[in-house]
Amino acid sequence: MEPLALTRAAIAETRTRISPFLRQTPTVEIDGADIGVDAGRIVVKLELMQHSGSFKVRGAFAHLTGREVPAAGVVAASGGNHGAAVAYAAMRRGVPARIFVPTVSSPAKIARIRDYGAELVVGGDFYADALAASHEWIAQSGAVEVHAFDHPMTILGQGTLAAEFEEQAGELDTVMMAVGGGGLLGGAAAWHRGGTRLVGVEPVDAPTLDRALAAGEPVDAPAGGIAADSLAPRRVGELMFPLARDFAQVALVDDAAIAKARETIWNLLRVVVEPGAAAAFAALESGAYRPAAGERVGIVVSGGNSTAVDFTR
Repeated sequence: MEPLALTRAAIAETRTRISPFLRQTPTVEIDGADIGVDAGRIVVKLELMQHSGSFKVRGAFAHLTGREVPAAGVVAASGGNHGAAVAYAAMRRGVPARIFVPTVSSPAKIARIRDYGAELVVGGDFYADALAASHEWIAQSGAVEVHAFDHPMTILGQGTLAAEFEEQAGELDTVMMAVGGGGLLGGAAAWHRGGTRLVGVEPVDAPTLDRALAAGEPVDAPAGGIAADSLAPRRVGELMFPLARDFAQVALVDDAAIAKARETIWNLLRVVVEPGAAAAFAALESGAYRPAAGERVGIVVSGGNSTAVDFTR
């Protein structure tokens, strides 16, 4: 087996390697009737309780435990959560980190990156701007890039969430998750390989995977909406696209549905999530994805880097 092949075996090996650095995040079951859905059990994976507040730390540790890191350390471009994850992993591994984020990154995410001791550079309006700036730094410094979604190690690391969720929840008919660059969906698709229906949920104002599937390849898409700091990278990754094309489908939700889902999650589970974390829940609650009667649905809720009490923000 190629060490970076996107297979179940490679995900399992990655999980063994990074598990000492991770939390096993909890799951909780809710009744579909609570949100007006005629489904069976709905199992919510509370990945926002992971170190640094999101699943992104899985991919970060996959890189930092599986690659040689030079004296210049690591560099990452991020809307915020990936940057916090890389900063945390670098702190734990004792290596320097420089994180590039755009101006849309939330104050909560910026503060978390700084708290973990990384050097932070804020500039540009969107993730793509931060990515371009990070590549300039790589050329100057020789630092190792930890890409947010388009690298085999990132996808393998994120795939460990799918393995863990399956182990915790048992057999699910469908698993739903938000899509930005698609690293998590790619990892889940690599793990399940069609054995479980996967639904990637995107904001209508940042339809990266939806546009890619329509075009037959990753293409530029709008990058707006209230979840722009986590779900608006402009285009999905090249590596995850074939996996998503073969093993997943897409649902789109608007900002109003995301805001309502944040409030519903608070009312049901008493946890405050950032907008991107509520997208998959929003698809179920709004009817953007309609399960069959009795369908067993899992939802990944990831992204707890928010200080907002007003659920419209």
